[in-house]
Formats: sequence, structure tokens, C-alpha cells
Amino acid sequence: MLYAIIGEDVPDSLAKRAAVRAAHLARIQELVAAGRIVLAGPFPAIDAADPGPAGMTGSLIVGEFESLEAATAWINGDPYVTEGVFARVTVKPFKQVVP
Repeated sequence: MLYAIIGEDVPDSLAKRAAVRAAHLARIQELVAAGRIVLAGPFPAIDAADPGPAGMTGSLIVGEFESLEAATAWINGDPYVTEGVFARVTVKPFKQVVP
């Protein structure tokens, strides 16, 4: 089943994000390689594709997991959680309708 994982950043997260971004993307890439990611990406803090020093306010990952518990366990092991980039994480079942 698909799950939407919404991470909300701590204030002024830019430096924390940068420090662990490579490790975070490596974990995402494992799911991509397994064909389990529908989409993933950050929420820019301003209305721009590259927000520069304004940074990001969070991220969205929509991926396939065995269960809500598995999706929650996966994100809880992510560097954005373990290193304090995300202040809050929500994991919800997701039903893709389009495309």
C-alpha cells in the first residue's frame, strides 16, 4: 500500500538539512531502485524552485510500504528524523487516483 510521509522542518533547518542530505537521499534512492517511490521532494520556504537561503519547510514522500508501521519505522530511521531536521512527521495511508 502507498503511504504519504510528511515531514515538517524545525525552524532554520537549512544547515541541518545540508549536513545529512546525502544520507537522506541515499535512503530514498534505495526505495527508488526497488520501484517503491511514487514521488518525493521538499517544500520550498518561498515561492521559488530554488529558495536559496530561505531553505525548506519540510518534505513529502509517497512510497509503497507493507504497512503503516513499516512506513513509520522507515521514516523514523531517516537522518532527517534522527538528526533533528524534522520537528514533526505524519504518516498516512495514501490512495493514488491520478495519474
